[in-house]
Amino acid sequence: MTVSKPSVSAREYAIGTPLPGQEHIPTLFKPLEIRNVTLRNRIAVSPMCTYSGHDGHATDFHLVHDGQFALHGASIVMVEATNVQARGRISPYCLGLWKDSQIEPLAKIASFVRSQGAVAAIQLGHAGRKASTQTPFNVMLESTTKNVATEDEGGWPDDLLAPSAIPWSDGFPTPKAATQEDINQFIEDFKAAAKRAVTAGFQIIEIHAAHGYFLFQFLSPTTNKRTDKYGGSFENRTRLLRDTIRAVRSVIPSEMPLFLRISSTEWLEHTGQPSWTPADTISVALEIATEGLVDLIDVSSGGNSPDQQIPRHQKLYQVQIAGDVRAALRAAGHSMLVGAVGLIDGASMAQALVQGADGENDKAIKIAAEYASDEPRADLVFVARQFLRDPTFVKTVAQELGIQTQLAKQYERAAVQSKH
Repeated sequence: MTVSKPSVSAREYAIGTPLPGQEHIPTLFKPLEIRNVTLRNRIAVSPMCTYSGHDGHATDFHLVHDGQFALHGASIVMVEATNVQARGRISPYCLGLWKDSQIEPLAKIASFVRSQGAVAAIQLGHAGRKASTQTPFNVMLESTTKNVATEDEGGWPDDLLAPSAIPWSDGFPTPKAATQEDINQFIEDFKAAAKRAVTAGFQIIEIHAAHGYFLFQFLSPTTNKRTDKYGGSFENRTRLLRDTIRAVRSVIPSEMPLFLRISSTEWLEHTGQPSWTPADTISVALEIATEGLVDLIDVSSGGNSPDQQIPRHQKLYQVQIAGDVRAALRAAGHSMLVGAVGLIDGASMAQALVQGADGENDKAIKIAAEYASDEPRADLVFVARQFLRDPTFVKTVAQELGIQTQLAKQYERAAVQSKH
């Protein structure tokens, strides 16, 4: 497999890092080491589904889409949810790594991202009962509420897999309850996809156990009604997650960072029924940290039930839980890193999440009172939609915090605005 390299390499300089000679550098713009990987700052691109693949293969769209963020200074560019089985795709247009032919187009993305000094990462997962859906923009264009992709539309509504035979909602197909053979195959396919990700040149792998997809469906008593070793107790419901983590770690290089994204809560407390809660997330985080196989827990929320009530009007609704997870880890003596995600759309909020990690120096950075915290809530911030609105978000944040950062060499002429 041959992957063409950019004609100008960025390895000689560091896009998105502070220019020398500045007195106060906020923690957000200080490097972070994770195993053998060094991040140039603490602002990462969160994985975002674009529903633009072909038979699970990445296209030129993905190369340009993901490449732009590396070109503009993000520390990590994480490729969207990439599925370990064909039937695990969210839609017929989602990416996959279930076969070797899918390696090369992803390798082009990883190569370009690395060439610009960013870290190439990929999220691996399986949609479970939420697979075989229409793309969001197709639903909007057709002005319909029909969310299921039929066989004629490239879908597989009769081949969904879940811990229990419970559909997502009315009008959605009932999934098959996974057998032990299905679970064994899932783990083997996850391992195979992880090995392909390494071959493609990715430097970080994230396991997707959030947003109501397959692994999270096992975690939650809402969707897991099993009576075998994968259901019932907390230990049983978290078993597949632990087994998947061990399986992935066993086939990737020891120096390669492994991340885990998890939904910290289902936002179903109002129902009065058992559900996955922040306390459960803290418990599983402590267990995972003790084993030492995962380097960062990426704290998200929701996505497992249409009955969820997410308090999106509260700006810190999700990142506060990340802070609680981090505090519990540190209190127990664990150094596993924590990532925060959700409505992070400005410099003050982003810096506030990592504020305090650098003591006196950070006090020189002005932070809005509404975001201030005595202790850091996270070690890394994951930004999604704000990067879609502003691909130069890293530069925007730097300017708002009063520092100057390195541009790509090809763009340096735009660093100072000319009068002519």
